[in-house]
Amino acid sequence: MIAPRLFEEYGVNLGLRDEKGNGVLTGLTNISKIVSSKIENGQKVECDGQLWYRGYRVEDLIQSMAEDEMGFEKMAYLLLLGELPDEEAYREFREIIGECRQLPSNFTRDIIMKKPGADIMNSMTRSILNLASYDDRAMDTGIANSLRQCIQLISQFPVLAVYGYNAYNYYINQASMIIHNPDPQLSTAENLLMLLRPDRRYTQVEAKVLDTALLLHMEHGGGNNSTFTTRVVTSSGSDTYSTMAAAMSSLKGPKHGGANIKVMEMMADIRTHVKDYADKEELAAYLSKILDGEAFDGRKLIYGMGHAVYTLSDPRERVFKHYVEKLAEAKGRQQDMMLYQGIEELAPVLIGERRRTNKGVSPNVDFYSGFVYDMLGIPQELYTAMFAVARIVGWSAHRIEELICTDKIIRPAYMSVMEKREI
Repeated sequence: MIAPRLFEEYGVNLGLRDEKGNGVLTGLTNISKIVSSKIENGQKVECDGQLWYRGYRVEDLIQSMAEDEMGFEKMAYLLLLGELPDEEAYREFREIIGECRQLPSNFTRDIIMKKPGADIMNSMTRSILNLASYDDRAMDTGIANSLRQCIQLISQFPVLAVYGYNAYNYYINQASMIIHNPDPQLSTAENLLMLLRPDRRYTQVEAKVLDTALLLHMEHGGGNNSTFTTRVVTSSGSDTYSTMAAAMSSLKGPKHGGANIKVMEMMADIRTHVKDYADKEELAAYLSKILDGEAFDGRKLIYGMGHAVYTLSDPRERVFKHYVEKLAEAKGRQQDMMLYQGIEELAPVLIGERRRTNKGVSPNVDFYSGFVYDMLGIPQELYTAMFAVARIVGWSAHRIEELICTDKIIRPAYMSVMEKREI
């Protein structure tokens, strides 16, 4: 056991975070930027959160798209290649994505169906590693080949996720199984909905909301655990398949990729104990019990509230909420939306009272993402996989940047506090 005081005594930042929670700088990137504060009169001041992709604010990118436009592929192009595509480049890129979606012959039968399991992230990771066996240039870490492999995986991740769930649902849940082939003409969001549903049908609103969710989750700086894992493994000279499998293993950890599942579990508990969603006093009373450790899981947390970086607001949640409201109306889930809005209003006040601080607390994007997946009929077993379907784009961009910009292996240091012992 290493005593916690030793970290302070030796000036070692636990979890690569300083005493104020700021991340220790371990690299430079030109892919994305997260802003949660600004300098005014020489002082650091908290501000509404900002997320930038390749120099563009995410809000501006989303607002620049047509109401019915699917933007995931365009943002993937931007993050991978550094520029927004012109019409011809975008058409060609979408064609490549569509062509790459199809898995190798018999892969679904021989790999996915042979070892089904409830952990879809494990299923996908196994599939990723097996895809290397179908690639004659699997170990080629050149820029062009690595980009080809990354685009292929971006294309295939939705198929790996849904097929992995179908195998689990059939073999373990004893349910019916209907497998559709991906449609090269459809976007990533449209393919996900089509592949999941026996009748292949979905609405434009459903596809647009899912597309926006994926777009907002695809990249979030180099400092998150799975993206840092991507860069560390890339720096060792490892291949693309192994690198992405490592990133998947990081993302599946409940401290990283499973936040929206905890929100959904909490919301189910709140629905059981709060009868009138419009009664703010009843809702506040039960939220207080959760914060005092007397309800739900006893951990004194309102899940979906607060973020490691953002304080005043999460820009992804600000953008996403409009689409969530639109989907809730289309699905007749206004009562549930009222509950979410009530918690969003009350939770920051209640948390602030207990912390006795003026530091802002706001909902993060995971507060609403599970609700959206639920309205879309996406099973909870796929929630973290949906995160992976989006974040593979960011991982790919960081892998390529690491390959281009440096040939140094990332080797963090650990200080030994081992005591000498005599035999």
